[in-house]
Amino acid sequence: MVVLHVAFAVGMALAVVDVLVGDVEGSRAAAVLALVAWALAYVLLGGPALVSRDPRRRVGYLTVMVAAVAVIAWHEPSVLFLLFVAYSQVWFLAERGRDGVPWTFALAAAATAGPLVDWTRGEEPLAGPGSTLIGLAFSLAMGIWVHRVLEQSDQRASLIRELESTRAELAALHHQQGMVAERERLAREVHDTLAQGYTSIVVLAQTAAAALPDDPPAAAERLAVIEDVARENLAEARAMVAAFAPVALDSATLVEALQRLTDRFGRETGLATRLDTAALGGSGPVLSRAEEIVLLRGAQEALANVRRHASASAVVLRVSRIGAGDEAHVSVHVEDDGVGFDPAVSAGVGLAGLRDRAEEVGGAVDVRSAPGEGTRVTVRVPVR
Repeated sequence: MVVLHVAFAVGMALAVVDVLVGDVEGSRAAAVLALVAWALAYVLLGGPALVSRDPRRRVGYLTVMVAAVAVIAWHEPSVLFLLFVAYSQVWFLAERGRDGVPWTFALAAAATAGPLVDWTRGEEPLAGPGSTLIGLAFSLAMGIWVHRVLEQSDQRASLIRELESTRAELAALHHQQGMVAERERLAREVHDTLAQGYTSIVVLAQTAAAALPDDPPAAAERLAVIEDVARENLAEARAMVAAFAPVALDSATLVEALQRLTDRFGRETGLATRLDTAALGGSGPVLSRAEEIVLLRGAQEALANVRRHASASAVVLRVSRIGAGDEAHVSVHVEDDGVGFDPAVSAGVGLAGLRDRAEEVGGAVDVRSAPGEGTRVTVRVPVR
């Protein structure tokens, strides 16, 4: 747009100088008035129409421009070089490509009228019909080019708008997916920590209440365990708010955390429970905190299922390291001698969440059980 404004101003200034200084074939005053009217129309109508695309301003300006060209062609054809500016404005003002064609022919007819009258009288015009036809052909060619450029610009603008809209939709979708993933993560954490702890408290409270009339020492022992579980639950809740890291791993190795978990489970349930680390090797595995969390949560979930469903008399936790190199992995196995179940039929929420958690670190969960044959839950993670 700036180029059009500058070209019009320069062309108009040269035309005014030419009319005022040079020899004029017709009326100098009429030519000057035509130029002034054209300039005012451009300032009031044409320039704003280039920005606002107002059809009334566009038609009004083009009408004044055609009339001004006709007057100039009649009185001073030497300044018809302004047609190159006029043709450009026609095509930039046109609402659609074909709208520029009639205005282009109107300009050509206006520019040809004065010289054509002189030519039919046998006089030699300064600008004959031939030069006007050349300008017309040039205008049409330029109009086709301008129209294509504007169409491509509109297409690019449309593509950019679609891209921005798609990007906004993807951002909203990613945000929503992030919220869903965070809710699932919170649900897993609550299930694996607070829900299991409260379940233990309820069971211990029931057994303590049953033992209170006949065996006060046993009831006192249950109450002490309730207090321990409640304190640990409180610590887990604070850890979830802070960083979602299990309290048991804050100042202990994975084996130490599993040992404490085994001892507490035995105290809570009265079942024969032990931790076997013979297959682990001399030194503990080098695992990331996320991998240790998966193994610890797996053991907690498996023990919670033993408490609720297994009716077992003994439970064994085993930690093992198998394989070497890229195939090496560390596993935690929780095996009981309870009533068992069919894994294809019974799929608990806790095990499903545990599988999701294990897959996040490249691990897996395997459940082997059958009715009357006990259950073995294996959680494994790769050693990197």
